[in-house]
Amino acid sequence: MLKFQRSTLINSPVEVVWEFYERPDILQLLTPPWQPVQVIRREGGLDVGAISEFRLWLGFVPIRWLACHTKCEKPYLFVDRQRIGPMESWIHYHYFTPENGKTRLMDEIYYEIPGGTIIEFLIGWWVDSRLQEMFRYRHEVIQREFDTPHE
Repeated sequence: MLKFQRSTLINSPVEVVWEFYERPDILQLLTPPWQPVQVIRREGGLDVGAISEFRLWLGFVPIRWLACHTKCEKPYLFVDRQRIGPMESWIHYHYFTPENGKTRLMDEIYYEIPGGTIIEFLIGWWVDSRLQEMFRYRHEVIQREFDTPHE
């Protein structure tokens, strides 16, 4: 099993960052525009049982990805798990930790690539680079949101 982690300090309290994640358009907002990903639906907010469905494109081949929220501890944590998708397994922890009036946002993902250890060895670096790129974008979007004064 492989692990990915990214952490960023956000200039806003936990409750405010959590509320930002509850936006109905959050998936569209946090999906990098250059990635071949289409948001199909999001239902249930961040609560247990909520679902997110995407269509990924590998060349001309569409791949369905359905994730279900399995844990929610408002405003500190929610967890989603792949039900249908390209990975053998995928569990994504979203942590919101108070830190001196700000929020330590951390994404932690445990995943397995289909094909076992040899395939993970051969293409794990590529998957990790895609995750680095995507979560760098996501965290930058969130940082900009809270570093920009609102009226």
